[in-house]
Amino acid sequence: MAWWRRRRTAAGSSSSGARRREEKSAVAAHLADFVRTRVGVEAYVEPPTTVTPPTVLLVASTGEWTRRRVPDPDVVRGLSRDLHVPVYDVQLTGYPQRMRDWTARQKAAGHQTGIDPGAAGGR
Repeated sequence: MAWWRRRRTAAGSSSSGARRREEKSAVAAHLADFVRTRVGVEAYVEPPTTVTPPTVLLVASTGEWTRRRVPDPDVVRGLSRDLHVPVYDVQLTGYPQRMRDWTARQKAAGHQTGIDPGAAGGR
């Protein structure tokens, strides 16, 4: 049925493409800043779920962490190469204990975690 189809205009598709590029560059800038300002950062690839796309989790040696959505897990591998951080598959390695410890300390101190508006969770 023709009235159920959505019309895509050239302007609409180019603006959504520009928006996606802006999102990707904002994510890359955030992750690069996290790596630049922390010591011992490692990247963990989280698989997509029925609710969320694939994500990358960066964890510093202190346990501080940040999470961002990525379009594809291969993007994480390329980004980790560029940022010179090791990358792990969270399904194979699990989450590092230092991350859980840091989150527990933050909650005990009364800080909220998972309030970063650009994140899929974390700081």
